[in-house]
This record gives sequence, C-alpha cells and structure tokens, in this order.
Amino acid sequence: MSDDISDGSEDVVGVLTERIEAHFGMGIDELKAAVAAAPTANPDASDVVKWHGLLVNSQTVLDRAEDDLLAALETQPSEVDDPTMGLAQRVNAAVTARDGRALVVRWLLDPDAPGKKDLAAERLARLNRGARNGPAVQTSAPHRPAVEPAPASVRRTRRAAL
Repeated sequence: MSDDISDGSEDVVGVLTERIEAHFGMGIDELKAAVAAAPTANPDASDVVKWHGLLVNSQTVLDRAEDDLLAALETQPSEVDDPTMGLAQRVNAAVTARDGRALVVRWLLDPDAPGKKDLAAERLARLNRGARNGPAVQTSAPHRPAVEPAPASVRRTRRAAL
C-alpha cells in the first residue's frame, strides 16, 4: 500500500482489513468476536477493531455522499449550483474522515510507528501501578484553617467608629 491512502482509495477498507487479518492471524469477523468476548484481553486488538469499525462506517458515509453528488451532477447544466457544491464539500469531508481513520488503523498496526514505544511503556507502567485508591489530582478544595476572631479591643474600636 502506498503512503498516500488517497491513491488507493478504491479499496482502502479492503487493504487495511487484509493487513489487520495478517497482523492478528485471523479473519476480521473472528477478531471482532474475540474482542467482543474478551475486550480487555488484548488492548491492541480492541483498538484496531474499534477503529476498523469507524473506518468502515466512514467509508459507507463517503459512498453515500459520492452517490448523491453524482446524481446531482447528472441533472446539472454546465454550471454547478450551490446545493451541488454543498454535496461536493460533503464528499471532501467524508474523504478526510475516512483517510484520517485509515491512518489511525495503519498507526495501530505499525509497532515501530512514532510514539508507539512511549505508548507501550506508558501502558506497562499503568498495569504495574495496579489499582489506584483515589484520583491522581486533588479534586476538592484544600482545608483552610478557621479564621481567628479579632481581639475584643479591635471589635470595640470598630463599633465605636460606626
């Protein structure tokens, strides 16, 4: 697959599905079932299944947007009207969403991707810390000592001034 996902946009989902299946050594439906049965057993698989689902959904949205645009263009004279331009913008947004999700799936599948080493170390540290007893950041206001009343001589002076 090329580095630019848009070049192979005809079957981005198919190519990434094949890569997922090769990476985990099982079909996508089997992987989805395994993640559904034990979602915390393999966090990497859970993440890939989640983002693959988002990718598939975004491809469906893109397909619908393209169909709507083509139908509108078939009825247009030589000049495109504003509603049709809106459909073109919807297609562009759908392509951006689909390509972004595809990039996330590619990143999840690449063990050497930038930031992966740090992420793995962070996950391991979280697992080794165990369950926390409370929040990491103080969530209530700090206790403040009660204000001491002013001495009686000061109170008398204030009353006299009033």
